[in-house]
Amino acid sequence: MQKSFISHNQEETENFAKELASDILSEKNSAGQGAIVVALFGDLGAGKTTFARAFAEALGVKEKAKSPTFIIFRKSRIKNLPAGEAGQESRIKNFYHFDVYRIHNEKEILNLGWEEIISNPQNIVLVEWAEKIEKILPDSAIRIEIKHLKDNEREIAVNF
Repeated sequence: MQKSFISHNQEETENFAKELASDILSEKNSAGQGAIVVALFGDLGAGKTTFARAFAEALGVKEKAKSPTFIIFRKSRIKNLPAGEAGQESRIKNFYHFDVYRIHNEKEILNLGWEEIISNPQNIVLVEWAEKIEKILPDSAIRIEIKHLKDNEREIAVNF
């Protein structure tokens, strides 16, 4: 499935990210063997970090999501996610925020436990600069491309 949206300002981008987080959780919370992986693609200044912050907030991550450029990733515990279909408890317990801008090859991410992180069904993983590790993204990754159009306008294309 593909979904596209034109954002005219930061608030619209944030609202779209929050709605998408909710959609992803309701759709994928009970399905799948591994983590939910959300891959953000886009140029510098496109709005990936703005999107990531709002996405994390929608998940209930309490601390403000900072881009982990220098440490590569941050892990946050998620509490009190809404129950899934039929009222079952959410399987999602951890949010991983990767920023792979500074890496030189995929091996650097693999050495950080990538395979273990993405194979755990209790994790939701968001990756900024996903084009740098595209070869090791799971086929099931949700791909989001953010393009800077003009001024504050962004085109956000989502492929499920």
